[in-house]
Amino acid sequence: MTIGATALLCLLLSGLGASGEAAFRQALPGYRFVFPRDHASHPDFKTEWWYYSGHLHTNDGQRFGYQLTFFRVGVDPALRGDSRSRWAVRDLYLAHFAISDLADRRFQYWERRSRGALDSAGALTDAFKVWNGPWAAGGDGKTHHLTASAEGYAIDLTLTPTKPPAIHGVNGVSQKAAGLGHASHYYSLTKIATEGTLIVAGKRLAVTGSTWMDHEFGVGQLGESQAGWDWFSIQLDGGAELMLYQIRRADGRPDPYSSGSLIRPDGRVEHLPLNAFSLTPQEFWQSPKSGGRYPIRWRIQVPSRRLDLSVRAAFPDQELDTRGSTLVTYWEGSVAISGTADNRPITGVGYLEMTGYAAPFRQPL
Repeated sequence: MTIGATALLCLLLSGLGASGEAAFRQALPGYRFVFPRDHASHPDFKTEWWYYSGHLHTNDGQRFGYQLTFFRVGVDPALRGDSRSRWAVRDLYLAHFAISDLADRRFQYWERRSRGALDSAGALTDAFKVWNGPWAAGGDGKTHHLTASAEGYAIDLTLTPTKPPAIHGVNGVSQKAAGLGHASHYYSLTKIATEGTLIVAGKRLAVTGSTWMDHEFGVGQLGESQAGWDWFSIQLDGGAELMLYQIRRADGRPDPYSSGSLIRPDGRVEHLPLNAFSLTPQEFWQSPKSGGRYPIRWRIQVPSRRLDLSVRAAFPDQELDTRGSTLVTYWEGSVAISGTADNRPITGVGYLEMTGYAAPFRQPL
């Protein structure tokens, strides 16, 4: 969900000062999305992120995954300083960029953190453009353009959505816990044709593929009894997509506010409450860096749609230690999908995000 990327910022809220949340708008039922307007920034909400994950390949069969995520966190108005100053801080901007080389089983990631002063980072409200230093995402409603570069790795991609936005949740909100405000407005572009350039270890490659995009905005989300989550974005070869998130409580049980969406080939969205699906870990990998023990193979079942899927990490070590930005260590990586739909074999690709398996970082920014 990255809950969304995605997502990670709700773990930061205690450090940013709950007292300031009253100054921000809550994600409440009845919200009506309008596009392309809602691709742009919503600074009246405290937290927001734009999350891209995708699968790229070259003509000779090399395969890669990528992630590019931008976060915006509103600062308590009482702490912003003189709004006339170009140094004033209204928002904090964070970003993550990662490349998974599936053949070499090599994972590279980078992070950025900015106060946004002097336009070093930002997000427009009247058009879709978000940036953090040289990393940027934007578009005109018909196509998106992504750029990011770091240490011999880069992407320069043009994305063309092939389905309308999929709105998640019920009545305009994706509820994450009991009570007003523990929610987000959340939509995805679940099937985006992708082409452009990928640079890997200094080597420039022409690539094509498919991307998934999440955009969420809200205020506070997870409750105190909730320890982390598992989020899946799945693109099936038959033309359907599946988004699922399971919020894990401190006692290990799934929270009843876990949910998902099944996006049909024609773009129609079916809301899936927790009782409509099951997520079963089947294989684990322990990070030698953080000590986190992550499920890297899962079984997903959606009985009403006769879906029975195996989700397997493309390779185990796709963990990010982002203590330099979002203060969270998490697993986010490319996965392969196999299984059955209506008792027929089916395959696909996806991305999996898992938080709360390594010790979370809750220090103030």
